[in-house]
Amino acid sequence: MNQSSSRGIMPVLGSIVFLFAAPGLLGVFIPWYTTGWRMNAPLLGFEPVRWLGGALILFGTTVLLDSFARFAWQGRGTPAPIYPTETLVVSGAYRYVRNPMYLAVTALIAGQGLLIGCLTLLIYALAFGVVTHLFVLVYEEPTLRRTYGAQYEAYAAEVRRWMPRLTPWYSGAPSRPTPPA
Repeated sequence: MNQSSSRGIMPVLGSIVFLFAAPGLLGVFIPWYTTGWRMNAPLLGFEPVRWLGGALILFGTTVLLDSFARFAWQGRGTPAPIYPTETLVVSGAYRYVRNPMYLAVTALIAGQGLLIGCLTLLIYALAFGVVTHLFVLVYEEPTLRRTYGAQYEAYAAEVRRWMPRLTPWYSGAPSRPTPPA
């Protein structure tokens, strides 16, 4: 394998490994291990809550897989801090919100809680969200500012951390109209 093909395959392999090691562990294995995915009565006694849970699982899985692929192919790296991307990823779901992977894992956990009727998983989803928020504030955002500088600052000024935009953001294009001179 030559060096250029090695650089192309390593982000993909690293992302696959990290997908199973982090989101797979936190978003799938722990919920399964703690609940056995046993179906309980629907939360609030309302069967359509299960449909919402299924939709969250589908949404979370789709966003998570797409985001991991973007890190590998576009960013030429992984979401793992030990093998970061070479370029800032600002496409796909990242055009709407800065942290779609964390939101996707939270949706997976909450979706499982709603689907199987398990309040414990909803509490776990909330705890995961709080810990993730602290991680983003203390480690991830300062690291991205140091690594990508003005490019990250411009992105962060336009795309919110947790609340998705209604319209996609495009790199280099102002999203707010400039007032006339």
